[in-house]
Amino acid sequence: MSKEIMINVDNVSMRFNLGIEKGFSLKQGFVDFFSIKKRKEKKERKKKSEFWALKDVNFTIKKGEVVGFIGSNGAGKSTLLKVVAGVMKPSKGHVDCYGNICPMIELGAGFDAQLTARENIYLNGAVMGYSKELIDAKFEEIVEFSELREFLDVPVQNFSSGMVARLAFSIATIVDPEILIVDEILSVGDIAFQAKSEAKMLSMINDKGTTVLYVSHSLASIKKLCDKVIWIDHGHIKKIGGKEVCDEYLEFMKG
Repeated sequence: MSKEIMINVDNVSMRFNLGIEKGFSLKQGFVDFFSIKKRKEKKERKKKSEFWALKDVNFTIKKGEVVGFIGSNGAGKSTLLKVVAGVMKPSKGHVDCYGNICPMIELGAGFDAQLTARENIYLNGAVMGYSKELIDAKFEEIVEFSELREFLDVPVQNFSSGMVARLAFSIATIVDPEILIVDEILSVGDIAFQAKSEAKMLSMINDKGTTVLYVSHSLASIKKLCDKVIWIDHGHIKKIGGKEVCDEYLEFMKG
């Protein structure tokens, strides 16, 4: 029996405006309206100001799959995960997700830097949809996993990026999401916590059947955790396959 589909990305494209277009004025608009040359120049400027971060992206992910996304900086990996998570709406196409999503995309997203770690546990938990009762019940577990007990009453603005990552991961994984999205957030922690987080993810994958979308520049980590790899290049999918895609990407990058 085939696994059920958890995520379906259908012909997704994402366009951004780079802000090259000049500011509009009524006088300029009047001049442009009666000038064919000006209209052509404006059309060209508008075209140049558009940047397609994703273009015609299609793939499906089945329940329990651990999918790694690889590609150079600016390839479109993070944008794609934000679209899947529902943080961004695609310019074209659509994404269907069949399960609750826990996105860990941006370091410190959902935190208030001026609040303490203790306060942010409740704030971030509320942003993720957790009830106060659940956070109360899981509070000690969060603190224990994060190893930040002595910093509970310190404002998060005084935390290092690694400490923020610890807190974010500890809060996000107190429940068992059906879909976990992790974008490079674990790379900022120390080696010991990276190993601890990796073990937690493996437990969620092996014991709970969590579907994972994982972006990392560490090919070793991708190979270790993922059974499916999607290589993205300049907003397009270059290849989808198994761990061997990592080796092909490495050879490609070597030139």
